[in-house]
Amino acid sequence: MASNTAVRTVYRLTDVAPTPEAMLDALDIQLLDKLGAQAHSPDLLGVPAVYITCGIEHAEAPWCEPMSRTTGITVAESVRRTAAVLLLAVDGTVYAIGCDQGYRLIPDRLKDKRFGLSFAIRQMDPNLIRGAVSRSLGQARTDISLVPGGAPIPLLGIRDHSRIVRSLGGYLDDLPLTRSRYTRGKAVSAQGGCGLRIALGVEPEDLLFDLRAIARICREDIPHQELEFVDHIMPVSDPADLDALEQDLDDRLGRPADGSISLSIPSDHHVAYVEATTCLTRINSADARSSDDLDLDYVLSRARLAPSGRRVESLRAGTVTLAGERRAGAVDALAVTSALTWLEAGVSLGPRRFFLLDGEWYEAGSAYVEECHAAVAALLSRSTSTPLPAWLAGESENAYNNRVADDRSGWLCLDTKNVTNPLRPRDKVEICDLLMPDGTLVLVKRAGGSGPLSHLFSQARVAVELLQESARVRAEFTSKVARLSRGTYVLPDDFTPRRIVLAMLLKNREKLGPDSIFGFSQITIAQTAKALAARGVAVEVIGIPEGGAASLPLSPCPVGIGAGVPGAVG
Repeated sequence: MASNTAVRTVYRLTDVAPTPEAMLDALDIQLLDKLGAQAHSPDLLGVPAVYITCGIEHAEAPWCEPMSRTTGITVAESVRRTAAVLLLAVDGTVYAIGCDQGYRLIPDRLKDKRFGLSFAIRQMDPNLIRGAVSRSLGQARTDISLVPGGAPIPLLGIRDHSRIVRSLGGYLDDLPLTRSRYTRGKAVSAQGGCGLRIALGVEPEDLLFDLRAIARICREDIPHQELEFVDHIMPVSDPADLDALEQDLDDRLGRPADGSISLSIPSDHHVAYVEATTCLTRINSADARSSDDLDLDYVLSRARLAPSGRRVESLRAGTVTLAGERRAGAVDALAVTSALTWLEAGVSLGPRRFFLLDGEWYEAGSAYVEECHAAVAALLSRSTSTPLPAWLAGESENAYNNRVADDRSGWLCLDTKNVTNPLRPRDKVEICDLLMPDGTLVLVKRAGGSGPLSHLFSQARVAVELLQESARVRAEFTSKVARLSRGTYVLPDDFTPRRIVLAMLLKNREKLGPDSIFGFSQITIAQTAKALAARGVAVEVIGIPEGGAASLPLSPCPVGIGAGVPGAVG
């Protein structure tokens, strides 16, 4: 039976009027004529639409001639590829859906660069992310993370105030699209970047329903809390800043190269870049220069030929074509992009730093404060699964930890029960203050300033890293736990923590919250949580209430272990 849905990549187009004539005019008519494309009017859809189809035929595959010279055997195998693109207007918004090579017929300049990503951060399950593409400001570097089975977003290591996420792939939450009517509980995946690759309805009414649902999600839904950081770094939009940045870059392009401008592969064209065997560069010329790879010196030299004030525009209007193997009189274009999108540069306006990336300007550090606030708020807004009793006046940290362990079944006090530091055997390291029955590490601190909290956060990172990276530390820690609990608390030999609780009492502060944590500590706690999450360790932050004076003197117990400890944890 024919499927009711098909996986397609849909783009949202900008600056295109919702009429068939405007949609057709927005395409490269010369390219369509060269390919012998046909334009159709799909009236069945009931909305303004244009359907373009064509075949890309080559009488002989490009490998035939060179291989005949290599082997002495002459063969002639033909190549035929197809391309189709459907442009349709739904409620005044124009979308483009490509089939096979049809995506090449959609000009990059028309695509809404954040359409697919906007949907992904609102609909994708943040615990089942299958892949991500991100860019680091000022490093001309692209990072690609792939986890076929899906993983929580922190494990991909992309939450960073200086990192721009370009694409997310993963499994969707309750999918309000046609596909959900036929999957019956099966997970549905999608990839969201510039375009949105997802299963769409095949029947006209189903396709329109899906596009309207996608538009509603992007317009009305708020991003998942764990994914909202993706929206924290946005391109510069202030006209005065943009004018100043482009003037600075234009001046720099007029001077000899000094290494401040580098090459960077456009985010949407990594696949084409890997597949391409030829690069055609056309800047300030009717002819294109052919090379094996993009030549930065050539790009800068062509920009330098333009008059002052027109150099950036010459790069924006220039093109870089990634092509497959060339044939006589023919180029198999895999992607055609603006030359400006291949450059990365940094410009300072006073104390502010900006970077050109994918043809757009971003301000470094613009999301830093917001990102720290959001990270701390997320940590403190979660419901507490491990409430701790009040810390009595005059009670030492060791006495408090032992009292907690005595009062809790299965808890073990490890305060001052240190292990050897493998970097310097004479030094000791405290892994945790308390150990819960499920292997959760609990670190406790009473603080009147940011200093003790910084120590707490550093201790958490060191403890996790040593347990994950040092077999010697794992062996000593698990052995010590077994000995202190008299053999009733047995950790596996390869134990590493999955969760860590940071418990703190802030002196003279009514309640633990984003506004009560010291400013310096907000930065360090955000960095700590991010680093530990990237290692697969969940972080929970809880407040300890401040209590009155103890009614009786408290003395530390030798072992903080209660009854009913399970035989194995972790």
